[in-house]
Amino acid sequence: MSEDKTAKLIVGLGNPGSAYENTRHNLGFLVVRALADEVSWTFKKERKFKGELASGMFNDQKVFLLLPTTYMNLSGEAVRSVCDFYKIAPSRLIIVADDIDIPYSSLRFRRLGGPGGHNGLKSIEAHLGTREYPRLRVGIGDREHGDLDDHVLGPFSKEEREKLPNLIKESVAFLKQWLDTPDSKELGSSGHKKKEIYEERN
Repeated sequence: MSEDKTAKLIVGLGNPGSAYENTRHNLGFLVVRALADEVSWTFKKERKFKGELASGMFNDQKVFLLLPTTYMNLSGEAVRSVCDFYKIAPSRLIIVADDIDIPYSSLRFRRLGGPGGHNGLKSIEAHLGTREYPRLRVGIGDREHGDLDDHVLGPFSKEEREKLPNLIKESVAFLKQWLDTPDSKELGSSGHKKKEIYEERN
């Protein structure tokens, strides 16, 4: 199959199973599921891709949505399998992941960069063989005390739950803007900063 220069892939990171369903570490899942709901696409379990996959047309371009079911640390296996099968270049995918290093409800867009300690991003970098792929990192910071893993894998607090619908809404809006933007270098403008979305340049 030749490379599809128009298709794009959006990947939400998280862990499968009801035990992780509403945890901070599954914010990527929540955002991408919300996008699928908004455009009326349905996820199907695809064993060969080690994840759940949805697809459809968005403004005349083919778009795939992926939720890896490998658990976070092996997310790269699912991402690589979809990219290989549909011949999607790393520059035409975007990863949605939680980020402990930025405040809760803030969004950070980067066109490339390191994993920043995120095991899902580490796996993706290892399997793609590059760190040059876009990512939208959704803040889950503001941890005042306690164990880091307990915070990341823990449920949203009452205050966080109140802000969650708007956070997901803004994240979905950004993903739709990304789909409409031929060159991701154009993102991170003042219009996006009003939504607390900013690009950290290397």
